[in-house]
Amino acid sequence: MRKKPTITTAAKAAAAASAVVLASSCAAQTGDGAGGGETVRMAVNGWVGYEASAAVLTYLLENELDVKVEQKQIDEQPSWQGMNDGDIDVVVENWGHENLMKQYGPEGNDTVVDGGPNGNKGTLGWYVPKYLLEEYPDINTYQGVKKNAEIFKTAESGDKGEFLAGDPGFVTQDQGMINHFDMDLKIVYAGSEAAEITTMRKKYEDKKPFLAYFYEPQWLHNELDLEHVEFPKYEEGCADDEDDVSCGYPEYDLNKIFRKDFAEENSEAYQLLKNWKWSNEDQNVVAEMIAQQQLDPEEAAQKWVEGNKDVWESWIPEGAKS
Repeated sequence: MRKKPTITTAAKAAAAASAVVLASSCAAQTGDGAGGGETVRMAVNGWVGYEASAAVLTYLLENELDVKVEQKQIDEQPSWQGMNDGDIDVVVENWGHENLMKQYGPEGNDTVVDGGPNGNKGTLGWYVPKYLLEEYPDINTYQGVKKNAEIFKTAESGDKGEFLAGDPGFVTQDQGMINHFDMDLKIVYAGSEAAEITTMRKKYEDKKPFLAYFYEPQWLHNELDLEHVEFPKYEEGCADDEDDVSCGYPEYDLNKIFRKDFAEENSEAYQLLKNWKWSNEDQNVVAEMIAQQQLDPEEAAQKWVEGNKDVWESWIPEGAKS
């Protein structure tokens, strides 16, 4: 998910980009881009949906094109810095980041290019369990949340309703929304996506009220019946003041970002990544296998690939088809 472009992360970006962790089981990188036994350097950001996409693409590149893939566990902003520095070839799930495109794209350093949509529709927002609507029919609106904020009180939130958030590094506008709509809520951070999911699943199992920042695509929607809380629709400028936000989150057509030189090489690996496009449902299936069924990402990817040739066959460049 989008990470806050804080001064701290910006200052760490260059160092982080050069100190990214090698997570693939592949051999050491060649750094020459893709094709002909070379290596693709793929950023892997910190949520399981992204990991699912990276796993399937890695499996196809390695098994259909015989291209090595070096996965690099790295945050979003350093991923762009890494492409700028020539250390990373591709980001496979980008959430907006217009500021980074302005800095590194054609209007800035001209070192990265937009790779087009990956097919996923990204939604950020507030969610409540559907069972709450039986007693509070308007709890899926900001007016209903405001009116019934006290039902979300917890030991952590004190005399205010708890707004459960995940990773404090995610880009959010929740405090500004709470301020603008004068809601009696306190943000409580679970600490990570995994910790937030654990908390939500326990409350859901106990049929307790909860209000949480969450998003789609996300495999947990296959397990929990969650309702998106409606706010005034996002319009340009409504979230410019982070302390006073008068709208919900924008929706995103998630896209790919390529290192410009990698794209211009037009290798078969690039062509596969360029052709790749899948649905939220596809990603959720693989992410659930990783997060819920505890399959190794490579095993989950193989399982999905073996059952969905009709989906991925068109991604393979014509010249590489057997």
